[in-house]
Amino acid sequence: MTIALVSEGAAYLVWGVSLGLGVVVIVVVAVLLTLIVRTAKQIEEGVSGIWTVGQRIANNTVHIPMLHRTNQVVDGILERAGGIDGATAAIEEHALDCPM
Repeated sequence: MTIALVSEGAAYLVWGVSLGLGVVVIVVVAVLLTLIVRTAKQIEEGVSGIWTVGQRIANNTVHIPMLHRTNQVVDGILERAGGIDGATAAIEEHALDCPM
């Protein structure tokens, strides 16, 4: 069995190339991670805007179910107003018939 010895210059060359490739990989990973973080921040800002608008919509529409009760009250007012109108018409008619 023979063992081939590598020259000192070749060892430094392999070490330098390996170190260079390692630096390139680290730089690429750092750039990709930076892009991911930036994109995540943009997504978070968009979601925050959507959440804010959703809360405003919820605040503006929370009273809609109460409109049913409001409609019932309005119907009652309309019914009473019709009675008042009828009574007023009867008073007016009687006033026209009464001698002065």
